[in-house]
Amino acid sequence: MKNHSSITKNLFNVLLILLGNAIYALAVTMFILPSGLITGGTTGLALFFFHQFGLPVTVFVSIFNVTMFLLGLWVLGKKFALTTLVSSFFYPFILGVFQKIPLLSQMTEDRLLCALYAGVMIGFSIGIVIRAGASTGGMDIPPLVFNKKLGLSISVTMYAFDFTILLLQVLFSDKEEVLYGILLVCIYTLVLDKVLLMGQSRTQVKIVSEKYEQINEQIIRQLDRGSTLIHVQTGYCRTELPMILSVVSGRELPRLTRLVNEMDPAAFMIIGAVKEVRGRGFSLNKEYR
Repeated sequence: MKNHSSITKNLFNVLLILLGNAIYALAVTMFILPSGLITGGTTGLALFFFHQFGLPVTVFVSIFNVTMFLLGLWVLGKKFALTTLVSSFFYPFILGVFQKIPLLSQMTEDRLLCALYAGVMIGFSIGIVIRAGASTGGMDIPPLVFNKKLGLSISVTMYAFDFTILLLQVLFSDKEEVLYGILLVCIYTLVLDKVLLMGQSRTQVKIVSEKYEQINEQIIRQLDRGSTLIHVQTGYCRTELPMILSVVSGRELPRLTRLVNEMDPAAFMIIGAVKEVRGRGFSLNKEYR
């Protein structure tokens, strides 16, 4: 049963990788190439080395992609390397297929619209590929390495690399093209961040109330959520009592708020969004005792 589940999961991840690369290729075919937009990544870096040192783009891309692939294999493991190979072969194939379809060649002549739509599609495509445990290769690999080794945000690191590569292209590209390129990078970085956090963001709730026992029991029994009691002292009356700390989903928040108000309308609640929660009931299955 476990092997069957593992095979199903792996097949689903491969489908996500294929879908992500297809969407990326669509963005390039419909918006990037027709409008002449420039972007970061391996291609942008290759253009810089070509203009400054005369190194052919294809030679640089080949050497760089192989180097990054070996880096990913060394740091991120064999499974990552194998799934990244899927992107390496499928992306150029599907890009060639899309480029032969006349209907996809030019969606709009407005470069701003091209930057907006390309940014959304590229950010979404890279996001689902990364969530499947792979990458689209090239400059997508260093942010994953920095994330694993240093805990740095993938989207922020990717933005920093792409922004730097775009600034390097100021030396030989039209300044307006660079501005559109920066806009494109900003958009796909924001979308990428949202996709990577999709389904992981939660709401943290802190509750200070004299009826903490009843509220805590309702959180456990009615919402089926865990809680932590933290000893606090109120600032004005110096009353010492436990504060309830719990993490719930967005759908559960209105129900929790209603339960608290019914038991203690004067309860003090602090509600804040958290990007990611790990542990029992979230990244691990619930365990009842």
